[in-house]
Amino acid sequence: VTRVYKAAVQQTLDILFLTEGKEFLTSTDAVSRDSADRTIIAWDFQSAAKISNQIFHERYTCPSLALHPRESVFVAQTNGNYMALFSSQRPYRINKKKRYEGHKVEGFAVCCEFSPDGTLLVTGSSDGKVFFYNYHTARIIRTLSAHKEACVSAKFHPVLPSLLATCDWTGEIKIWQ
Repeated sequence: VTRVYKAAVQQTLDILFLTEGKEFLTSTDAVSRDSADRTIIAWDFQSAAKISNQIFHERYTCPSLALHPRESVFVAQTNGNYMALFSSQRPYRINKKKRYEGHKVEGFAVCCEFSPDGTLLVTGSSDGKVFFYNYHTARIIRTLSAHKEACVSAKFHPVLPSLLATCDWTGEIKIWQ
């Protein structure tokens, strides 16, 4: 172990290194005595200091974070059945005009990811489907009935971008072309 980062007594749901690796984000489910604050925290990699914990103000956990491969943005999958878009540069502001809606999360730790060229955003859904969104318009361009159980992850192959792997809550994995 070379460094330890401690946000408080809470569960860390995901970690996302930002471009150049000088900063990273964590999504957490922070619970205090009086309220439950779900938040995204930005950290300085070198000093282990919190840069910001005021990035996401809505009362949903964010089980998955994904960095756009070409633009300075990231998305957070929320348990509010949408993905929110944020700037990946300080001050990490949310884009209130663009939300990716239509899929269902319903308490599952559903992952999301950008295509290697950044034109698509893909996510699983608690109803077993995979949703493909146009990154620029936030519109659903395709829905795939992939699994009988909750589809918790959809990932593009790093070398063969026409291949997509999906997996469901029961452990079934499928490769799609």
